[in-house]
Amino acid sequence: MAHASAGTPLSALASGPLTGRIRVPGDKSISHRSLMFGAVTVGETRIEGLLEAEDVLGTAAAMRALGATVTRDGEGLWRVSGLGVGGLLEPESVLDFGNAGTGSRLTMGLVGGHAVAATFVGDASLSRRPMGRVLDPLRRMGVEVIARKGDRLPLTLRGPDTVIPIEYRVPVPSAQVKSAVLLCGLNSPGVTTVIEPVATRDHTERMLVGFGASLEVTAGPAGERVIRLQGRPSLKPQTITVPGDPSSAAFAIVAGLIVPGSDVTVENVLLNPLRTGLFTTLLEMGADLTIENERVTGGERIGDVRVRSSRLKGVAVPPERAPSMIDEYPILSVAAAFAEGDTFMDGLEELRVKESDRLSAVAHGLAANGVPVEEGETSLKVIGGTRRIGGGTVPTHLDHRIAMSFLVMGLAGQAPVTVDDTATIATSFPSFLGLMTGLGARFEAPRSAD
Repeated sequence: MAHASAGTPLSALASGPLTGRIRVPGDKSISHRSLMFGAVTVGETRIEGLLEAEDVLGTAAAMRALGATVTRDGEGLWRVSGLGVGGLLEPESVLDFGNAGTGSRLTMGLVGGHAVAATFVGDASLSRRPMGRVLDPLRRMGVEVIARKGDRLPLTLRGPDTVIPIEYRVPVPSAQVKSAVLLCGLNSPGVTTVIEPVATRDHTERMLVGFGASLEVTAGPAGERVIRLQGRPSLKPQTITVPGDPSSAAFAIVAGLIVPGSDVTVENVLLNPLRTGLFTTLLEMGADLTIENERVTGGERIGDVRVRSSRLKGVAVPPERAPSMIDEYPILSVAAAFAEGDTFMDGLEELRVKESDRLSAVAHGLAANGVPVEEGETSLKVIGGTRRIGGGTVPTHLDHRIAMSFLVMGLAGQAPVTVDDTATIATSFPSFLGLMTGLGARFEAPRSAD
């Protein structure tokens, strides 16, 4: 699942109005979890709209390796026949997660709840990413860890015979850490408690309840979220319809806002309030953004997001909003480049440990294309009002969101914007180029290429 080091460069060119309706692939977070919960349920779980990107396919392969039967029936249509809580088997080979941080970290929690040994590997980018924040609570639950210095991949986990239920206060907002602890706690004989001072995306909690687990969420004395999960539930098979990923929808939405004359609708988008920080911020910036056909499916709000090209203004994004839009800061920074006035974003420390050091990658990409920026340790200030944007080449550092964000920038720039590698886009949004081209976006091989 590693990507060729030579890369596949591509340039984005100024485009005419982007128009049309598209449907982005299924939400990545829900897709990962659907496969995992299906694997520890007795019976057959059916999934419609699964994201068939490399990250999620890596999770599907891992669940197969752990003994679940995972079958693809057609585009986005999958079945998982699971083994029940505590029933996963020891894999015969390593679990290769490629570039998938979510898939690897959540599976560590799932595997840690079983008395089996499993070795986790990934590509060069994932192998640089620290895993300590997940491994520390798992160690407290009795999981043995053999890892490289800094708790990096490759690493091997061995789950205990009996998982120790713990109470764990998450030190840094992270849905991945919270979820790994809860997944490990599924096979505990007692109650596992996770305390979140700042709320993060709650798909794990919603889906556990949907599968029949005994889980409650209450408010602590300081307003923190207190999540209590009773271990060893009998989970019930489900039919899951995966809504469109708001993190993928963000690229077409921002493109529609910054390319003059555009009118774009992205259908069937997940509107979970812990995932819509970008939409809130864009509205504050003056975006012509409306939600149409809003409805509730499978306990989640979804709707169609329509945008028309808009004159954006710079804003200050409050740091407490970061957990609800942590993956959207790169594309928000592109929107900010075309806004009048400055946009200041803080509370971005999590971006330092994504697929790349995203904070640094965004700052360098903007500067390479004529946009003044000020990068702090946990902040980014984008100075709006630049009259000529584009003309630069952006190193993507094996990061799919950096690649897609700067391709969107080129669609509204005064000169082409080139990214050095588009291969990693397949990790989350393999249809990105096709869907954007259908709206009127222009891409071509870099003109300097032979």
